[in-house]
Amino acid sequence: MKILVHICCAPCFVYPYKVLRQEENEIVGFFFNPNIHPYQEYQRRLETLQQWATAQDIRMIYRDEYLLEEFLREVAYRESARCLTCYHIRLQAAAQVAARGKFDYFTSSLLYSKFQKHEAISRIGAETGNQYGVPFYYRDFREGWKEGISISKELGMYRQQYCGCIYSEKDRYCRPQGKKTA
Repeated sequence: MKILVHICCAPCFVYPYKVLRQEENEIVGFFFNPNIHPYQEYQRRLETLQQWATAQDIRMIYRDEYLLEEFLREVAYRESARCLTCYHIRLQAAAQVAARGKFDYFTSSLLYSKFQKHEAISRIGAETGNQYGVPFYYRDFREGWKEGISISKELGMYRQQYCGCIYSEKDRYCRPQGKKTA
């Protein structure tokens, strides 16, 4: 099968790539992540992926556009549903590329993370796939969570500590301070 894989970051891609290649699929990576904040974080994730993909000789498509303002416009005042919006933006872009490139399927490295909403990714992937005429390939890659972490650490990859958006950065690092008493 010829599969386009949307890639959120290199550490989340190493295990799905390994599995899909072992099954002798033709894999092409696709990087498009307008949600990542701040810009230095976006650059670090992109550079880490570029270095690893080059070393592994992985065919890649980079939509290197830092569209933070557009992402924020989409999620503003709907922060509780921000992940669903984020999935839709990225999976829709992947489905468009997969359709133009005549891929058999498209999928996402988001399916590797135990922190992502798999049911929502599967549903949104199927919807966007139907819209563009390319089936979404759902596979639960969480089974390789520990193995992927080990591989990425052995390779010395930059490993981010939050999903990517400004909201997830806040959730990770901003801990409410206890109430001060007089």
